Amino acid sequence: MKDIHVLFLDNPNQFALEKALHSLDFMKERVAGATIFENRHSFKLHSPSIDIKVEYKTIEKGDLGQTLNNYAQTLTCKYVLFFYGYDYLSSAANQQSFHLNPTQSVITYAYNLQNIVIQRPIFVKTSALQQKKLLSKQQVPFKEAVLSSWLMGFAPSEVKTLKENVVKHIRKKANANALHKQLFLKKFTSQPSLSRVRLPSLAIMISNYNMAQYVETAVTSCMLQNEPADQILIVDDGSTDGSYSRLKKWEKIPGIQLLRKKNGGKARALNQLIPYIDTEFVLELDADDWLDPDALSTMKRLLSVLPKNAVVLYGNLKVWKQGASGEMHFKATNYGKPVKNKQDLLSYRFPLGPRIYRTSSLKENGGFPVIGFQDGRLYEDVSILNGLIKKGQLYYQDFTVYNVREHNSSITKKNHPNWNDFKKYLT
Repeated sequence: MKDIHVLFLDNPNQFALEKALHSLDFMKERVAGATIFENRHSFKLHSPSIDIKVEYKTIEKGDLGQTLNNYAQTLTCKYVLFFYGYDYLSSAANQQSFHLNPTQSVITYAYNLQNIVIQRPIFVKTSALQQKKLLSKQQVPFKEAVLSSWLMGFAPSEVKTLKENVVKHIRKKANANALHKQLFLKKFTSQPSLSRVRLPSLAIMISNYNMAQYVETAVTSCMLQNEPADQILIVDDGSTDGSYSRLKKWEKIPGIQLLRKKNGGKARALNQLIPYIDTEFVLELDADDWLDPDALSTMKRLLSVLPKNAVVLYGNLKVWKQGASGEMHFKATNYGKPVKNKQDLLSYRFPLGPRIYRTSSLKENGGFPVIGFQDGRLYEDVSILNGLIKKGQLYYQDFTVYNVREHNSSITKKNHPNWNDFKKYLT
């Protein structure tokens, strides 16, 4: 019975593809066909020894998630088998390896990259792929997160894990970029540590202005947390690029509140949200950045022991460089350091973050200052910290759960020449 359709994702070359197809010999009577999803690669299969019907499909607009969503609706086979890159099945694989009972929907395997292990879906019921939608490229920071995030929608009882060595790899990419992506993906299956102390409440606030390409990644990262946010507050600052219409679909989700205002700069936009904050602390998330899946659980744990005189908690930042094609490349981790006074603040080498404010301190300060420099449209982060440091401690802890996207549309990048003038203004 031919009940399996094979999907090849990002296969790197002819040899890897042929090896993967040959590894299906033990179950070829079940394979109805195979589809190779092309992106950068233009090679075609030329191997008369492989008796499997193969077709080729372009990844639409570079969007793997949406392409798979559309393609899944056309499939009639009961199951889908995924191959990634250099994957192939070893001699340890057998028919029983790829059997799901009625309550199970997905089979995963452990992908180990320098002792960083994630679970990848390899065999799934087509009905599960049709019913549970994959995230689009606007909702994840990189394509590797599409299927890993999809797995979060399944209960443990619905997932079966293959034994070790069933799936092998011709080679693995183990550069810094691949390793940091793997570390991020691993967090999708992390569980918050149990705490005997009461964890403080934490909201997230996002100000968006013309970040249609990125803002859904920010919002999605708030939703894919192993410890949920108590509030998600979003304000659109008069965008003209259609990003507000993208955000509208999110306001139907409980816990999300969306506002819109005439463009007036980030400080004014964030101030619109402050009256709605009813949590003890609030995290500021830029519309073009994103959070690790364990960000809020990590922050809440640190906030539970925050000194009473601390007005802001901050840590380290992971920086990613966006390439011309939209692909994200890990650049560096910017490690924070203690900031004790105004001089330390103005000499800080990069934006201080992530910034988690004590809500009472933020409200007592009157929100974000709208200063005279550039009509208050720049460096609102430094302006608020400059006010708060007079009233309490900016408290540094060594944690890394916030991701910064470097791209050409960044407001900070566009306005870097104004920094020295701004420092003179403050002093």
